[in-house]
Amino acid sequence: MKIVTASTPEQENYIEELVDYMYSEVFPNYFSDEYIEELKELHVLLPTNSDLYNGTLKEAFQLISGIQSLIAVIETIRHEEVAEHHQEIFEKNTTIVEDYGYKFPFQIHHFAKPKEECISLYSKPTSQYIM
Repeated sequence: MKIVTASTPEQENYIEELVDYMYSEVFPNYFSDEYIEELKELHVLLPTNSDLYNGTLKEAFQLISGIQSLIAVIETIRHEEVAEHHQEIFEKNTTIVEDYGYKFPFQIHHFAKPKEECISLYSKPTSQYIM
């Protein structure tokens, strides 16, 4: 018999927050609104196979770490050249995320050059006031 500890609700919420961050802060810097809409329809960074992610503490931690690492690499290469260690970290964490049934069909070169202007419906507003 094996005893496992379930993930906490906070961890599950944090996974959702990281996915929201990717859609609102990362993707708009690289992709058009139409493409981001396609990504949502294709369930990118959403669980596609519930059999792969059982919601254990270990799995939640690995999934959180994988998404955080992808974000860190993407935000780092925005200001630096893509190096071999960036590639290795990106590929390793893409595999981790996909092993738990979360689609992430990108290569590092998709994030090598951000768009000139980041105007998107998916970006979070800079203020709450309507002018």
